[in-house]
Amino acid sequence: MTVQIVNIYYPEVFKRYSDKFKIYRDLYEKDLLGLEIRGLDFKLAQSIKKIVLVNNHICYNTGKKGDKICDFLVLGSLGTFKELSKEIISTGNEDLGFKVSQTVKNNEEYENQTLDIAGSLFKMNKAYVLGILNVTPDSFSDGGRYSAQNSAVQHGIKMLEEGADIIDVGGESTRPNADPVSEDEEIKRVVPVIENILKLKPDALISVDTYKSKVAELALSAGAKIVNDISGFAADSLMPETVKKFNAAVVLMHMKGNPKTMQIDPFYDEVISEIYDQLCAKADAARKFGIKNIIIDPGIGFGKRVSDNYEIIKRLNEFKGIGYPILAGVSRKSFLGKSLNIGVDEREDSTLITETIAIKNGARFIRTHQVKNTLQAVKINGIIDNPDLI
Repeated sequence: MTVQIVNIYYPEVFKRYSDKFKIYRDLYEKDLLGLEIRGLDFKLAQSIKKIVLVNNHICYNTGKKGDKICDFLVLGSLGTFKELSKEIISTGNEDLGFKVSQTVKNNEEYENQTLDIAGSLFKMNKAYVLGILNVTPDSFSDGGRYSAQNSAVQHGIKMLEEGADIIDVGGESTRPNADPVSEDEEIKRVVPVIENILKLKPDALISVDTYKSKVAELALSAGAKIVNDISGFAADSLMPETVKKFNAAVVLMHMKGNPKTMQIDPFYDEVISEIYDQLCAKADAARKFGIKNIIIDPGIGFGKRVSDNYEIIKRLNEFKGIGYPILAGVSRKSFLGKSLNIGVDEREDSTLITETIAIKNGARFIRTHQVKNTLQAVKINGIIDNPDLI
């Protein structure tokens, strides 16, 4: 069972949910929210429906009598949903009531969160920058540019001096249609780079971009503090144990398929809810394993259509309900090139625009090639939220 607060005020989202829940009345309002509960026991849904209707609110459910589970939708505001959670708890359904209450709280208190990564405290009232360091010959944007160890280390130091909060070091290209590299080759690429950056900048925070537990283990032994796993623990069953062993932070990303197959006709009925459900499941599993410092990433560009990527950015704040800081990686990606008909080297402006919107919509970690530009986006968003900073 998953609880999500949906931006149903977007006309196209309202239309999609109207079709799903058979809403035939004209209920659209520009500030309307939806509380969707997916995978709810059908009998319990009927009990919750009575509570909602008694309080003069509007709700719908899928399915019919005899079904075991259904999806349930309440229309209203965060205040509506908060009161509903209390009513549900009062009827003895504590688990559901708590889930609704916690989802509302996650949305309302998102910017009050803090994340402790190896003693560095990240406050979620602002965004932070991860500088991309691809130690690969074939990455889509800068493949080969930093594949030599010395040039990779120098570029990592340069991004730190420009103001990057974290350097994300990767030894395997995850561009669409990329072939995997061996564990040994990936280790040979990333571990010396991590070691040498930390020799020059001992306080630097390093993330290792890998889905292989052995690579992660040696990178963490070398001083990395974060594992950025594009598979969200799906590719290697030993990865949670490795992250826990080092008390590392982890980025759990959504991806449909793998880099080799992910862009072969990806399809979603409702892209945000499908990603949301998977990220909830991944985060729950990590937490049950004892992992505390979790970041979620909806995986822009990983098994998504061009339109899906834009919808994720537009509705990014819905992922606040999961309860963890959101990472967004849009830097120079192909959806920008396809929609604007521009090449990789022409995407700096569109990257910056998209990163600025992502921060405004809740991204608190931005993974980027262009650290100096992204820091401007961070600062501009900070000033918009608090003009007294000028």
